[in-house]
Amino acid sequence: MTKQLTKAEEQFMQVLWQLKLASVKDIIAELPEPKPAYNTVSTIIRILETKGIVAHKKFGKGYKYYPLIEKGDYSNQSLNKLVDGYFGGSFKSMVSFFVKKNDIDMNELESILNELNTDNGK
Repeated sequence: MTKQLTKAEEQFMQVLWQLKLASVKDIIAELPEPKPAYNTVSTIIRILETKGIVAHKKFGKGYKYYPLIEKGDYSNQSLNKLVDGYFGGSFKSMVSFFVKKNDIDMNELESILNELNTDNGK
């Protein structure tokens, strides 16, 4: 099981998942303003390497980094942690919570269910 990422680590991972292979400069270029300092991004990427979430390849004098964990795997793990921590492990409770809090009407809920049924049929 992968460790939970900090907000900054997750932000950089979102860029790496998108780019697949990137230098620190490439990552910074994709981040919103105000851009973090090069050393900040470099340090966090090295922390991600230590955690076993990112690896690197040497390119000339520099490195390019790539994810070792798929975005879907991390998302699934994070969702399970959310469900366990806030909804007692019940996906039904989580869905019910979001339906009530986001004022989803029956047509929208039916559309979501139809989409899920279509995806499961593939």
